[in-house]
Amino acid sequence: MAFAANKSGPGLHRPMADINVTPLVDVMLVLLIVFMITAPMLTTGLKMDLPQAKSAVKIKPKPPVVVSVTRDGKFAIDAEEMGFESLLPVIQSRMEGDATRVIQIRGDRNGSYGAVYELVDKLVSHGFTHIALISDPKARKSAAETGKE
Repeated sequence: MAFAANKSGPGLHRPMADINVTPLVDVMLVLLIVFMITAPMLTTGLKMDLPQAKSAVKIKPKPPVVVSVTRDGKFAIDAEEMGFESLLPVIQSRMEGDATRVIQIRGDRNGSYGAVYELVDKLVSHGFTHIALISDPKARKSAAETGKE
């Protein structure tokens, strides 16, 4: 701690309350140089010339199963409206045994959150784990611009 002469007061010296920035700058510059040297070494993998496959076929992902929940709490798969009890068999038939296929859930903004929650709970309890909740970012942006929530 540095001391400076105190010309007014009872003691000869008082502590200086200024922060010495020079050691901090020195340490930061050393760390900057260390990181600049080590960052290029952190890349993983080897450079390789991979062979080309002539008979490879691109895998086309299957389209998702889209389940809609209306404002009134009614359910529809694509454009076909149905009750909550009949949803699971229709979803299972459209999944065609592919558990990795995505199920998209579209819920109305003014609809019941409980209906969407029940649907997700039912799907997860039957082993469907690839579930996506769909939103419309354009509608949210336009509502935020007009000041409506």
